[in-house]
Amino acid sequence: MSPRSRVVTWSPSVTVVPTRGCFNACSYCSFRQAIGAADWLSDQQASAELSARPAAFEVLLLSGEVDPAAPDRLAWFSRLRALSLLALQHGRLPHTNAGPLRRGEMATLARLNPSMGLMLEGLGPAYELAHRRAPSKTLASRLGQLEQAGRLGIPFTTGLLIGLGETLQQRLEALELLALLQRQWGHLQEVILQPWRPGGSAEQATPLSAAETSDMLLTIAEARQILPPEVHLQLPPNLWPPSQLIAALEAGIDDLGGIDLTDVINPCWPQPSPAQLAEQLERAGWQLRPRLCVHDGWFAGLPAALRARALALRQNLQAAFESGLLASGL
Repeated sequence: MSPRSRVVTWSPSVTVVPTRGCFNACSYCSFRQAIGAADWLSDQQASAELSARPAAFEVLLLSGEVDPAAPDRLAWFSRLRALSLLALQHGRLPHTNAGPLRRGEMATLARLNPSMGLMLEGLGPAYELAHRRAPSKTLASRLGQLEQAGRLGIPFTTGLLIGLGETLQQRLEALELLALLQRQWGHLQEVILQPWRPGGSAEQATPLSAAETSDMLLTIAEARQILPPEVHLQLPPNLWPPSQLIAALEAGIDDLGGIDLTDVINPCWPQPSPAQLAEQLERAGWQLRPRLCVHDGWFAGLPAALRARALALRQNLQAAFESGLLASGL
């Protein structure tokens, strides 16, 4: 195994939530609030959050979804655009994950976001049941969004939510669809393999069982075989048994995603610090290295202004890493 293949990356990140209001009502979601009951984040509040996290180079704009036909859709999208601009003004790079977007909306944000994301989640009856009150989460809608991002040339993150009752075969079929999209458009920079864990309260925080862990390791290995080699495979470390982290890397994981101080989707699952992860990896002969929200291999296709920003910030990130600024967290 080459030295390069034993490098694992992560993104120092801060999550900014424009709103938790969402017109979907997925059966497993503890993040969502009803439309009309959720506040919208102001520029002042967002600036305070960014100022408190000077070492976070990625700003993950993670929003609840608004019905495309809703009267407040334009106001919602204007907040996404304004917060993307704010992130750039603070010297960071925004990465928006806000559900399906119209082509014009996606193209507008692509001029401000060097990367964007949307989970495929999965296919089959288990997802259809979980999404029966989530109109934007049909397979056709999600695949259409991934193809639209490919046509626009946007470096994109997607992934599977694993453990809702789907079969291994259904996971493999979903991965084959992602591989097909990648071979056609070349825009999928990473695929997240996210084990679903109940996340509403500490009492629900049940770790993966040995059988679930073994099942996930098999899925990781299959994903590495199915997806083109340039696609990074990501696993959220706070949702994974620490004792099995090296096994996940050996199976094919090469990225640990954006690491914030807390996980806003799964708040009862504490994030390990980058220093803890680096020490564990180093003992096993691996190296942990920071990255931007857009992976290096996708810089060339960015709009000129974003490419210049990314190149400059990559130098700053390396300097922060070498100085030890990232060691204890963010």
